Amino acid sequence: MYAAIKLGLKESPPAYLSLAPRPSDLLLSALATGVSYASAGAGILDSTNAGNNIPLSKQVRYMESTKAAMEARVGKAAARLLLSRSFFLFSVGSNDISVFAAAPGDVAALYASLISGYSTAITDLYGMGARKFGIVNVGLLGCVPAARALSATGACNDGLNQLSAGFNDKLRSLMAGLAARLPGLDYSLADNYNLSQVTFANPAASGYVNIDSACCGSGRMGADSDCLPNSTTCADHDRFVFWDRGHPSQRAGELSAAAYLDGAAGFTAPISFDQLARKDLAIQLGCHSTRACYALRTFIHLFFHRYSIKLLLLVD
Repeated sequence: MYAAIKLGLKESPPAYLSLAPRPSDLLLSALATGVSYASAGAGILDSTNAGNNIPLSKQVRYMESTKAAMEARVGKAAARLLLSRSFFLFSVGSNDISVFAAAPGDVAALYASLISGYSTAITDLYGMGARKFGIVNVGLLGCVPAARALSATGACNDGLNQLSAGFNDKLRSLMAGLAARLPGLDYSLADNYNLSQVTFANPAASGYVNIDSACCGSGRMGADSDCLPNSTTCADHDRFVFWDRGHPSQRAGELSAAAYLDGAAGFTAPISFDQLARKDLAIQLGCHSTRACYALRTFIHLFFHRYSIKLLLLVD
């Protein structure tokens, strides 16, 4: 994730399942740079795209296994201290909403289930020692090429966007409530939804010439298929908001990470990812300079990169 690069890491942390067969490598990564538990297509709900991904609840269980390995090596106190200084990045919920939209039901029940699952994950991680949470909300799902292509005019699906907005409102309330209830919990909520709105309103300001079609795909708006080896690609992917029918381009990812790190134009609240990563480090670590703090901390993609701090990712 580009946030990790912005925070100083060379790349996103390695995937848990790639490390699990080699316990020594898993432990080294956990203690040094971080671990990614992310799984494509995953959701907050275990039922979302079931059988094809690692749902959020299982990602948290994998994190618990990692914590146990850390404790065995460095002791419970040291492991807990390290986790309290680590950055836990969440970007999840879009797949749950997309699956629901394909077969709509009780919206209130959906939100209740999603927020309950989100709350359980964060509370469980807090119990393990996690204190810093970077949360990315759900973007304009109704404006991805796959959604636009279903409209005769290529317009955004307002109903899907409203579902996303409603979930984001609940997520905002959840995080405020958890911060008030759990001592020492700090968070930064990145507003992917608002950033998308701003981008679509003035794409040229970000260097885009296309905001509705996939750079890589086939058919109308490049949305008839996923990006495959024989797919047609655009001449310049940096000029497209979307790489394929459902995911942002590299440039879009980079610009999002920069906005969340810096908190520009109110795209994060109550603080930016940068401020969250720095928070209390000078006091806790006895740092005398920013550079010294960076040298003592490790972080990555659960969003991000600018320091040498550990990042644990739980995302879709």
